[in-house]
Amino acid sequence: MTRVLVAGATGFVGRRLVSALVERGHDVRALVRRDPPAGSLAGAELVRGDVLDEAAMESALTGVDVLYYLVHSMSSAGEFEETDRRAATITADVAKRVGVKRIIYLGGLGTDSAELSPHLASRAEVARVLGSTGVPVTTLRAAIILGSGGVSYEMLRHLVERLPVMITPRWVRTRSQPIAIDDVIAYLIGCIKNDATAGRTLDIGGPEVLTYREMMTRFAAVEGKRRWIIGVPVLTPRLSSYWVNLMTPVAASVARPLIEGLRNEVVVTDTSAEMIPVERTGYDEAVLKALVEALPERLESGKVVGIVPEVANQAFALGNAQRRPGVVLEARAVLVDAPAGRVWDAIAALGGENGWY
Repeated sequence: MTRVLVAGATGFVGRRLVSALVERGHDVRALVRRDPPAGSLAGAELVRGDVLDEAAMESALTGVDVLYYLVHSMSSAGEFEETDRRAATITADVAKRVGVKRIIYLGGLGTDSAELSPHLASRAEVARVLGSTGVPVTTLRAAIILGSGGVSYEMLRHLVERLPVMITPRWVRTRSQPIAIDDVIAYLIGCIKNDATAGRTLDIGGPEVLTYREMMTRFAAVEGKRRWIIGVPVLTPRLSSYWVNLMTPVAASVARPLIEGLRNEVVVTDTSAEMIPVERTGYDEAVLKALVEALPERLESGKVVGIVPEVANQAFALGNAQRRPGVVLEARAVLVDAPAGRVWDAIAALGGENGWY
């Protein structure tokens, strides 16, 4: 049995990875700074600590075979580069000292060049620092990850759902290769099963290369919407970040480095990741899965949009259950070929003299 530590366990990718590792029988430790939501890291040993605390990292990594490093920081003052550098340096030094056999790191796609945005350049630097002490590092490099709760995905979703007409800058024409969160987890799990991935950098992406404009248009189509996107020649990352902050839950301090990264094309050019067999998910299906995952919460809050294409029927009919303290909440949705009033009359007739079907 492999003993694994997941640093960044409470994040968008981390909590899914912890669940997948536990399901596959690994002995999992989850590094957390505060108590996670009940049940979110079930089956894992919770270890309190911070990647900037050397003593805490030594305690967390002692006896660990494989470290998954999923840590990134953001700040409006541009301090995230130094923070990430220090965290990676401490982690690499401690991992070497206590005998960690492998580090698996999830970074960002982008051709190595002086033109990289600070965000992408910092991710590349972290990969180099993690490998500086000699512990074999596997670096997976991904572009936009499609899944409920991911910052890039949520930014995309809120822009599509809230703006029938969008005035957009040049970065919407930049090409990207988005990937479904389930596929990212499959690649991360695949690394631990394949020793040949040790010391390698593997670019991962979905089966389609799309511009950000195409992603917004396709997202709208999945939800049965039409969106008009008007390009303008000038709109700086700073102004774009304020606009995103106004239209979405993403803070300007987080949006700005992400938007700066959109000037860089993030497309897979090295197919070495094929050594890990993954049946990649198409863009539309990945969006549907993300919408299904968030459906119970959105039904509960009343913030459900009309998702009407026939292609959505099968995905939503599968349902989606979420466990919360004391309750299992499940939501299901199907397309009905009838006026809304007739559907409601049928639902309202349940119970009473009619009973329950």
